[in-house]
Amino acid sequence: MIISASRRTDVPAFYADWFMTRVREGFFHRVNPFNSNQVSGFSLKPEHVDAICFWTKNPRPLMKHLDELDEIGLKYYFQFTLNQYDKIFEPNVPSYEERQATFWELAEHVGSDRIIWRYDPVILSSVTPVEWHIEQINQMAPFMWDSTKQLVFSFYDFYGKGQGRLHAALKQHGITLHDITASERRGDMERLVTAFKSIASAGAHGMRVSSCSEGIDLTELGVEHGACIDGKLIQKLFGGNPSYVKDKNQRLECGCVESVDMGIYNTCHFKCSYCYANFNEAIIENNCLKHYPNSPSLLGQHEEHVEIQTSLHKKKKCGGCQLSLLTD
Repeated sequence: MIISASRRTDVPAFYADWFMTRVREGFFHRVNPFNSNQVSGFSLKPEHVDAICFWTKNPRPLMKHLDELDEIGLKYYFQFTLNQYDKIFEPNVPSYEERQATFWELAEHVGSDRIIWRYDPVILSSVTPVEWHIEQINQMAPFMWDSTKQLVFSFYDFYGKGQGRLHAALKQHGITLHDITASERRGDMERLVTAFKSIASAGAHGMRVSSCSEGIDLTELGVEHGACIDGKLIQKLFGGNPSYVKDKNQRLECGCVESVDMGIYNTCHFKCSYCYANFNEAIIENNCLKHYPNSPSLLGQHEEHVEIQTSLHKKKKCGGCQLSLLTD
């Protein structure tokens, strides 16, 4: 069983202590994001977990616990988003310099194979044109070559859940948003992808460059479709028999294999204006009041018994797992 921690929120940045409590107790509870009355339990014991994929913009709060995770025997790797957008796009992330230093330190601990650099999303606008993104990669890549072996990028989903918030944020500053995947911008997109590929993969320590959840075929430009939760990568890193089954809960373009996500939408304090996992700041603030560090679920508390699954396809009875959820 593969654990995703998490597409829906930044667990390493904001919920590291909660996560470690769940690891020490050996299980967690997941609440259906569309039906808070549906609660499932999943094991976090090393013998049941093929790997944990951490998604984060700032793993610093979790890093003090990595030695304990290693001692326990849990296997993990990181999807680390690192770009240089200003406060209009990312109002609450630490400075780029601080996050870059964290990236290097994390790579020293886990190795360059287990930390993937996400340049995500690629937002084309009047203040972040193609030339701006190319310059960013040109500046950043040489400092990343020894710390990672893979660069993953994705284009901002112009018609996704987060578009209303981003459009509103940019409009206040007179910034125009452009859809780089539109047919009339094909030349811009190809120029950007070609530059990403040539810059990031240059030299003896160059990175493999892949796309994330893109329907557009970029193979002619030397960029393959990637998978963030990648069964082949997990097998290469840790051995075992991880799932190669595509996650049916993700969109068609997503190459990820099936996993269990620990997170809950509208719980990330970074509040990035483009984020599909945060819909409303008032909901975020309200949800965060429902976080209890000792609860088996990220939000709320439950009273009823919950079965603990040791895989995605098998269930095992849990005699003493109790939890109670506070619903909206």
